[in-house]
Amino acid sequence: MAQVLRGVRVLEHGTFITGPAAAMLLADLGADVVKVEQPEGDPFRAFRGGSYSPHYQTYNRNKKSVRLDTRQPADLAQFDRLLAEADVYIQNFRPGVAEKIGAGEARLRALNPRLIYCAISGFGADGPAAQRPSYDTVAQAASGFLKLLVNPANPRVVGPALADAITGFYAAYGILGALYEREKQQCDAGRKVEVSMLEAMTHFNLDAFTHLFSEHEVMGPYSRPSVSQSYVLPCADGQWIALHMSSPPKFWQGLARAIEWPTLFDDDARFATREARIANQEALIELLRERFARHGRDEWCRRLLAEDVPHAPMYATDEVPQDPQARHLQLFVDTAHPAGGRWTTVRSPVSFDGERALQVTAPPLLGDHDTALREGRSPWNPRTE
Repeated sequence: MAQVLRGVRVLEHGTFITGPAAAMLLADLGADVVKVEQPEGDPFRAFRGGSYSPHYQTYNRNKKSVRLDTRQPADLAQFDRLLAEADVYIQNFRPGVAEKIGAGEARLRALNPRLIYCAISGFGADGPAAQRPSYDTVAQAASGFLKLLVNPANPRVVGPALADAITGFYAAYGILGALYEREKQQCDAGRKVEVSMLEAMTHFNLDAFTHLFSEHEVMGPYSRPSVSQSYVLPCADGQWIALHMSSPPKFWQGLARAIEWPTLFDDDARFATREARIANQEALIELLRERFARHGRDEWCRRLLAEDVPHAPMYATDEVPQDPQARHLQLFVDTAHPAGGRWTTVRSPVSFDGERALQVTAPPLLGDHDTALREGRSPWNPRTE
């Protein structure tokens, strides 16, 4: 892939997800990322024992690893040498911690005035909640987003770590803006980029707040699926299928033909119009469940495709790599594992001039690049095409 950030050097001082995710997104675009870890490593490494857990692997590809305890003078000197050559520094410590370990903005900017300094927090740098610990579920709840996901009939946390990953995306977005300004305007000083998980998730939840402020509507977990007319339906073979019917009448007419009831919307006033279908969605769900229980998922996919109805099989994770379109798009790529064998991941979804991101390096083993650093050689080494 065209490495549009080739030559950009990123020093990541992150743990768990938010900081590492931001750095990985930049690395996926070609930036050279050195991950600074405590001697025992990023705690995410050991979430399943050892030091190479799936959790760690998810957010740390295309990086190098060095172990430094910046509270120790010799390690701080090594850190400073790296920092002086960096374009971007990323940390996701609780407010005040960076200053205690020699990585506060004022000190680092004195070493490197053009540095883009990115600080990621849970609740912001100041204010009544600034010192509260924050993890994914906490941020989802505080932003109002979690209440849109939890089924009131069976209230429990569901799904992946959205707030962590989304905050990483917003951080990378802010860094890219600051880099563009610095290069375009030829600035002598870099920006400080700040983002908190609360801010990121509240912005990601923008639709709910727009409804609140414009219509005084408090959205619930079924509000959007009702308006968008989205469905998940079990099929005869125990597999599931998803429909997103939206507004165009042609989709509903195609669905009616697929379920062998072409006059449905003439026969039943409850489903005759978009407004009626929204108001009577529960009844429509029951009707569709009865129909979809008559055939297996493959048959329904065939029928819906023939009628141009927006649908997809509701895959389990292990089914996605075999999907014909996923295979055509080369979504899954592999490379040499640092300990031997092959390592597989999902490539970056962004292509430039039709060129897909098919080259990747596996997440580094702990301290993979310590030797270069200790011997006075720079670990910075932009990846080749």
